[in-house]
Amino acid sequence: VIGVVIGKTDVRGFPDRKNIGSERFTFSFTIRDSPTYFINVHSWGREDYIRSLSQSFRVGDCVTIENPLVQSKEAEREEKFNPVTPSCYKLLLSENHSTVKTSSCYEIDTKLLSLLHLPVKDPQDYYSLGDIIANGQSLDGRILNVLAAVMSVS
Repeated sequence: VIGVVIGKTDVRGFPDRKNIGSERFTFSFTIRDSPTYFINVHSWGREDYIRSLSQSFRVGDCVTIENPLVQSKEAEREEKFNPVTPSCYKLLLSENHSTVKTSSCYEIDTKLLSLLHLPVKDPQDYYSLGDIIANGQSLDGRILNVLAAVMSVS
């Protein structure tokens, strides 16, 4: 799978249920290869493997993922902590079988770079700040998508 990284989480550690007293580490990222399709990628493993993998690329890099495990995602559970994707699958990376290689998007396909700036949500599924202010009471308690742009940083 070849795509541009459009999102990435920090490395986190969790107690390992199989080996009491030790930890397993994880991080995830989202890659996109077209305006319509993007998928979440998860990696679990030893701390040094996960930290090294996480530090090997950043958002905006093009990656090639070889030998991932393709799994059906549990939409309700998975999308609580990850971007909602149009795919009903997720990719899992294994230390022993999978590889992630970074390369220049120009080497692969310059069209991938333009995918960085596309929203991942349906353009009809956003509220403007004006709508939220005007309809604040009726929107109370609802989860909303807001599309905003930074005008300046100072």
